[in-house]
Amino acid sequence: MKKLLILLAFCSLSVLTFAQSVSESTINKRENRRGMVLKEWNTAAGDKRAFLDRVTTYDEYGRKIEEIEYATYGQKWRVVSEYPANSDITAKVVREIEYNDRDKVVRIRKFEYDEDGSKVRQLNYYPNGKLESVKTFEYVPK
Repeated sequence: MKKLLILLAFCSLSVLTFAQSVSESTINKRENRRGMVLKEWNTAAGDKRAFLDRVTTYDEYGRKIEEIEYATYGQKWRVVSEYPANSDITAKVVREIEYNDRDKVVRIRKFEYDEDGSKVRQLNYYPNGKLESVKTFEYVPK
């Protein structure tokens, strides 16, 4: 019985330590991206000319606020991420607005999280505000 209690205590401590290190890792990654614009370039096989493939912009907290995908003709799509007003580095995205190649809104996604910050629902809306679909997230232990 004593060994079982010690084992349970050790496992609990390990899980807490792991969760804390993952959280700290996420914060460190975000801090490294503060105010950054990441440009991804692509080169087709056999061609030496690189072309702009994607541009991702981060805010002063290192959170992704815009992502643009490009094709040979220009912008394919663009997604703008929104966070709660006056939020900090740990805030989760609450809404994403997706635009097409003509910069017209094609979809709006809203996200809901549980108390521990895990995403539980994604609500997808048409540009007119009508609900298109709902995606739910289920976290199943291995």
